[in-house]
Amino acid sequence: MADLDIAGDIAELRSTFADIAAVADVPQLQADIAALSEQAGAPDLWDDVEAAQKVTSALSHKQAALKRITETEARIDDLEVLVEMANEEGDASVQDEARKELASIQKVVADMEIQTLLDGEFDSMPAVVTIRAGAGGVDASDFAEMLLRMYLRYAEQHGYPVTVHETSYAEEAGIKSASFEVDSPYAFGNLSVEAGTHRLVRMSPFGAAGKRQTSFAAVEVVPLFEEAVEVEVPETDIRVDVFRSSGPGGQSVNTTDSAVRITHIPTGIVVSMQNEKSQIQNRAAAMRVLQSRLMLRQREEEAARKKELAGNIAASWGDQMRSYVLAPYQMVKDLRTLHEVNNPSAVFDGDLDGFISAGIRWRKQQQAEQD
Repeated sequence: MADLDIAGDIAELRSTFADIAAVADVPQLQADIAALSEQAGAPDLWDDVEAAQKVTSALSHKQAALKRITETEARIDDLEVLVEMANEEGDASVQDEARKELASIQKVVADMEIQTLLDGEFDSMPAVVTIRAGAGGVDASDFAEMLLRMYLRYAEQHGYPVTVHETSYAEEAGIKSASFEVDSPYAFGNLSVEAGTHRLVRMSPFGAAGKRQTSFAAVEVVPLFEEAVEVEVPETDIRVDVFRSSGPGGQSVNTTDSAVRITHIPTGIVVSMQNEKSQIQNRAAAMRVLQSRLMLRQREEEAARKKELAGNIAASWGDQMRSYVLAPYQMVKDLRTLHEVNNPSAVFDGDLDGFISAGIRWRKQQQAEQD
């Protein structure tokens, strides 16, 4: 039996991994973990619950990052041993195992490499994702709920903690809107490429038989700042409404008016929060999201002014950034990167890694061309 020769693939893996480890700055990561571990071990840590949560969360995230790097390096070492074993024994099953492990490690390293491209100002922050039904009637509301499930499944598959802030249900089916927080490092960097208008084409389960229906939903992604101190929101600029949280069919979730809706009058931005048990907690959470949106809006306006002064009027994020086609054929296609798959069911079940990776690479290329 011929020897398994994947030495070139392993050498390429090691080279790419070395670049990733250099960008991750392992020594600094270890130093940060040591410092945070010392803080986490302080006897008075939980005297300030909010500060304690920040320390333990940062420690957990950094430990996970270091663990991924060390485990990946160990897997590459073990792969070389496995190849030697397979060739010494001439065992076809061990060779197959080595090929599968190579493919698995290549995917992990490719995902890690994508993370090195997330060097934007806000990329490392958690994210708040808002989904709104657009044109298309009941189908649009149903599509919005499909997208909500898709992103929640994506987060679940990656072990990202998610908190649903608010869900507004439509009368017949689906949702009018929903907002949720993804509390994971680089959540904004990854999910920000999902922002834009999504389009669904299918045989409508709500309309006349035999007719295709096109519907739309908008996805907004903003970074969640720990403290949006740069944006002051005067009380005179907001309107606060309180109401009872409710689920599908009007079933009461709370028996008090604990849900909060804040409207920023100058911009028309509306933030609703019904996840917390008290009105005070919901108001504080809603203000935090509002300040994050206002800060991002501020930065986007500044960037737009700079582009205008530079004579660059090309829009980088347009409408209908992705199409989901269920009839007459099966396909999901990103109209910016041209990445496409022929398995919409897998995509709606959270398989978004290919689209997100392609989107991050595309965005980086766009930025390089503009510089």
